[in-house]
Amino acid sequence: MKKRVYTLYRVSTIGQVEKDDIPMQKEACHEFAERQGWEIVKEFSEKGVSGFKKSAKDRDQLQLLQQAAAAGEFDVLLVFMFDRLGRRDDETPFIVEWFTKQGIEVWSVNEGQQRFDTHVDKLMNYIRYWQASGESIKTSIRTRTRIEQLTEEGHYTGGTVAFGYKRVQKGRLNKKNQAVCDLEIDEEEAAIVRLIFQKYVYEGYGVKRICNYLVENHIMGRNGKNIPTTTLVRMVRNKCYTGYLINGNVEKECPELRIIEQEVFDRAQELRDTRRREKGEDSDSYSPHALLCGKVFCAHCGNRLNITSSGRTRLRADGSTVKEKRFRYSCHYNVRHPGQCDGQSGYGVTKLDAIVESIVCTKFSEILECSKSKLLQDMLRKDMEVAQKEVSRAKSELDLKDDERNALKDEMIRVIRGKSSIDRDMIQQLLDENQAAIQAAQDALTAAQNKLEEIEQENKKAENDCSNLFTWASTYQNASFQQRQTILNQFIKEVRVGRDYDIEIILNVPLEEFEEFKSHSLSVRTPSGRKTDLKQAPVRGLGTPNGGIVVFDKTSGEAMNIMPKSSAHVTLRCQDE
Repeated sequence: MKKRVYTLYRVSTIGQVEKDDIPMQKEACHEFAERQGWEIVKEFSEKGVSGFKKSAKDRDQLQLLQQAAAAGEFDVLLVFMFDRLGRRDDETPFIVEWFTKQGIEVWSVNEGQQRFDTHVDKLMNYIRYWQASGESIKTSIRTRTRIEQLTEEGHYTGGTVAFGYKRVQKGRLNKKNQAVCDLEIDEEEAAIVRLIFQKYVYEGYGVKRICNYLVENHIMGRNGKNIPTTTLVRMVRNKCYTGYLINGNVEKECPELRIIEQEVFDRAQELRDTRRREKGEDSDSYSPHALLCGKVFCAHCGNRLNITSSGRTRLRADGSTVKEKRFRYSCHYNVRHPGQCDGQSGYGVTKLDAIVESIVCTKFSEILECSKSKLLQDMLRKDMEVAQKEVSRAKSELDLKDDERNALKDEMIRVIRGKSSIDRDMIQQLLDENQAAIQAAQDALTAAQNKLEEIEQENKKAENDCSNLFTWASTYQNASFQQRQTILNQFIKEVRVGRDYDIEIILNVPLEEFEEFKSHSLSVRTPSGRKTDLKQAPVRGLGTPNGGIVVFDKTSGEAMNIMPKSSAHVTLRCQDE
């Protein structure tokens, strides 16, 4: 009677799956079984299963084989090589031994029968899988290192292609002389990516509203399917859109792959943090009735004010009635904890928004009166030149010490040849001192370079902030409600309102840059049209005869502006550094 044979074929890598190595293993096992006079009863295959990373209990086919062995359904377990059973030195030898204890012969086409008759057999079995495990680790390290090297060289190494890109062949070959793909911007998809960031950053849309917008406008993703909110969240967070190839901890800048500018991406991340703090990851942080939604806080208890509404019926002059809806910024803490918050329970949305918006419009007008190019120039740090000179000085000092070291080495050679009158120990002492001086010069150069880089980054941020100011200022007046809301969300950090509309507006503009901005002939126009220097603006307080709004700058203690409006007292300052 022929022995009943079960076979197991396994490939672990994607390359092996695509190349389909299993038919090769299958053919070899069939030929081997025919030579032995065996009958192959059943065959098991594992595709893309790592014998090193995946435990036996998580391998379905191996579990079925063990169940069949326990039931006595076959006599021989045949594999192409023993490492097809697994590569884990702490597990696989014991699995093989388990099969033999069930009366199953374990054979390999290339290595023969695996026996456990003697201690030597057991030792050789353990050594075999120990070697296989070690080889798997080394292979994994080599593969990972090579992939990281390819990423650092700016090459695509496989995996899911982000929306906005496509695989293309550009003539690059691998070590096997096979054509491989690189990434390229897919302009049709990239236009959608830019639209998504435009809506998210500049128009106040959250991912839910963006998803609805795309559906309503029949803008589809790949394969004609809608782009879900989960995908939109990943897209907003995906740094690769700024022109980076990312593989683990390795990042390679590739400008040709840039779809979104870095400043836009950074602003998207800031907005994500703000919205997540307020309502969660996917919050829109939007109200169709309040410009300052999510930005208003009670100045007395510190709690964020919520949007509430109430209805009333108003009698018209002609005797008809009309239902009106009024919206308020309400302090729920004041309502729920009477006596613990001495502020008002609520503030009219229309009144508060109008006060804040009038101040913002005035500041934007002042911005537009300045020269953008002059402002950008003057906002650059004065110590940039000093830092550059310090780097040059440190480099010169390091070069000098290097020259001294070379001279001392030459003199040391002369000493060894007996052609120098200087003592050898003295030369060595001078070399040691020179080495310490070189290290000090190198440290000084590194510090100077770091300082210069820090200043360059600060200048870049200042330039970006200045550009944002002018963009906001130039677009605000003609912007839609949603766009104005988004601009205010970026320009204003928070609004703190107290009893009788005692208001403190905290800007999202860095203090240092705002002070630079103030120094550039800022002025406001009086009702007559005459320009008046801010420092000369009269100071009026709450309850003044004309009910003026007084705007103070806390950093200087000076009145910034006066605008006739409903009675209120407003303090304007920049965010704390």
